[in-house]
Amino acid sequence: MTAALEISHVSKIYGSGDNRVVAVDDVSLTLAAGEVVLIEGPSGSGKTTLLSMMGCIMRPTLGEVRLAGELVRQEEGDALATVRLRHIGFMFQAFNLFPALNAEENVELVLRLKGYSRATRRPEARRLLELVGLGARCGHYPEQLSGGEKQRVAFARALAGDPPLLLADEPTANLDSQRGKEVLALVRELAISSGKAVVIVSHDPKAEVFAHRVVAMEDGKLRP
Repeated sequence: MTAALEISHVSKIYGSGDNRVVAVDDVSLTLAAGEVVLIEGPSGSGKTTLLSMMGCIMRPTLGEVRLAGELVRQEEGDALATVRLRHIGFMFQAFNLFPALNAEENVELVLRLKGYSRATRRPEARRLLELVGLGARCGHYPEQLSGGEKQRVAFARALAGDPPLLLADEPTANLDSQRGKEVLALVRELAISSGKAVVIVSHDPKAEVFAHRVVAMEDGKLRP
């Protein structure tokens, strides 16, 4: 079976000479469809940098990234945007919501970029917001939402268009304990039911229970 995501000997290096910093050092990882992988590690260990390279936001200095068996050609900027749009849903720790758009419109925007018609975008955005428990907050703007609610809007937006790969950076950071468990349970349920591959970067020990596999990262390397 073709892996949903495969990174091979990926490194990210900044600077040169005495200023050379190796943020990610020769990392390889394969992720199957329907699998939830949790990456743990201290701040500064390279987790978010690795996640950014998995998501084709950041180009690796060395190594290869393959999505559904296809090599991602890192030199093609416009093509990378197309790859991200087709294959990947992102859930950022900082939310990255558009302040001038309400919750429903933030989700709709991704659906529009993915080719959904005007007639289908709104009901699908509302369905996704209801899925994460925000059906009653569709018309609220980011400034009117709590941190936890913003996080759930970000989750709904990450699910827009049913991407096969979901990348989540600290998805429970702004949620209370109960809401955090609910989001993690939903992530696992979606991974299994719809065959999504999921990578979670988190400091939250609760996340371990919901992952199929846990890997540790330290000083830019994955530890056994």
